[in-house]
Amino acid sequence: MQNVYESVDANKRKSWLVIIFFNLFIIGGIYLILNLFDYGVYSLILAGIVATFSTLINYYKGDQLVILSFRAKPIDPNRYPTVVQAVDNIAIATGMPKPKVYIIPSAGLNAMATGRDPQHASVLVTEGLAQSLNKSELEAVIGHEFGHIVNYDIRLMTFISISIGIFTLFLNFVTRSYLYGGRRNDNNRETNAILQIIGIAFIVLAPIIAQLLQLAVSRSREYLADSFSAKVTKQPQSLINALIKISQMPTVKQASLNTAHFFIASPFAGKSNFIMKLFATHPPVEDRIKALEAMIY
Repeated sequence: MQNVYESVDANKRKSWLVIIFFNLFIIGGIYLILNLFDYGVYSLILAGIVATFSTLINYYKGDQLVILSFRAKPIDPNRYPTVVQAVDNIAIATGMPKPKVYIIPSAGLNAMATGRDPQHASVLVTEGLAQSLNKSELEAVIGHEFGHIVNYDIRLMTFISISIGIFTLFLNFVTRSYLYGGRRNDNNRETNAILQIIGIAFIVLAPIIAQLLQLAVSRSREYLADSFSAKVTKQPQSLINALIKISQMPTVKQASLNTAHFFIASPFAGKSNFIMKLFATHPPVEDRIKALEAMIY
């Protein structure tokens, strides 16, 4: 798996670049928006505090927030022994620590991983997936999620999701405060009008920037995780079979645009228009299957 681990090192460097860029984006956005309230130099201090708070929450509690958002519960090994065995087998095959395993209460077929590193990782599978896949297919899916863990994709995916959530809450709070008579600078109406436009622009651009970052996380890394699974399990056909089943019923009702990038496949069913395809967090399942078939032949 030499080529895989070379890609892992490259993706780790890219991950840090994305995290740094996004933190600068948050600090800059908060700084400009707080100027609506004439905080002056304190705007930069408050922006730094919010960014630091967001980073700490991400690092120490981000995975738990993600798990709570999906209403996932620790897996019952007596009810889902095949899933537990699949996780054990992949952990042994890769020599990695065994992640915690959770069940998402959803009939859809999907799976995901979260955490900050291989020592603090969790794998989540839906009830539908646990009940619908056979042993080799489950191992292939779990192997894919281990690929995200070893690649540290989980840290970046969690960072983006939680940061966007905190930033959005902050934007909503500031916007409401401004609209309903909070502290603002009325001494320079021209400057104030410009800052209002900038504030509105950040409110509009934040989800777009988040989506672009999700693309940086997901598309190429899904192929890498697929490759990792195929090499570890030596069963690319099992992953192909699993992806086909998942694509037929992937919907997870608890998922949102902010969390879609976590999953092995898009958690939204139905046909996509051009815009949705352009901003999709996952490559088409058909393309992933072709890449896996090439490994077989």
